[in-house]
Amino acid sequence: MPDRVIVRIGGLSLIVGALAFIGVFSFLAARFNYPAVLDGHAAEVLPALLATGDSGRAVWAIYALLPLIWIPAAVGAFHALRAKSEGAMRTAMLFAVVSSLAMILGLMRWPSFHWELARAWAADPSARPALDALFNATNRYLGNFIGEFLGELAISIFFLLSAGAMLKQGSGFARWIGWFGVVASVAGLIAMFRNTLTVVAPVAEVNNYLLPLWMIVFGVSLYRSVR
Repeated sequence: MPDRVIVRIGGLSLIVGALAFIGVFSFLAARFNYPAVLDGHAAEVLPALLATGDSGRAVWAIYALLPLIWIPAAVGAFHALRAKSEGAMRTAMLFAVVSSLAMILGLMRWPSFHWELARAWAADPSARPALDALFNATNRYLGNFIGEFLGELAISIFFLLSAGAMLKQGSGFARWIGWFGVVASVAGLIAMFRNTLTVVAPVAEVNNYLLPLWMIVFGVSLYRSVR
């Protein structure tokens, strides 16, 4: 496959991925009070999860697969930016794969593990103390620290390395795009601490909008770099 086709696929992956993230996020915000629900207790979260029905479970399953877009995006970015930063972009690809797997593991708990916990919660009230402990443990481990902390760390490093490569490229990418990528990446690296440091909550709120915007800008810049 010619390099320009690979780069364009990478750019389109970022654009489509950003729009899909926004769509899924909006659905879950309306139906499931997402992302505020992530800080809730099992007694609130599990019945609300089950109440979203089959459509809610399907949306969670789709959401869990969306991080796969990091892989074609990273391959496209590598082919577009390797001329002056091949080592950095090879490293960036590896971080993108780590992020994809970490985020999938974190998100997939909702339509699978937590869905079964929700069913058990509704069926057997006597088991709720044990289910509550299990929900809290899996939510912290798979969600807060694998999916969010590790996943966001890895994708922010991918974006930061890519932005740095843009700044070194000299032509084909406007410098403001590279600096925008640096800002978005640093915001992501700060926001990933939101589960341990409440002081970064405002940055995390901004990052919810900055991330998809950066993905679209990055995707368009990749696509247009190989006219």
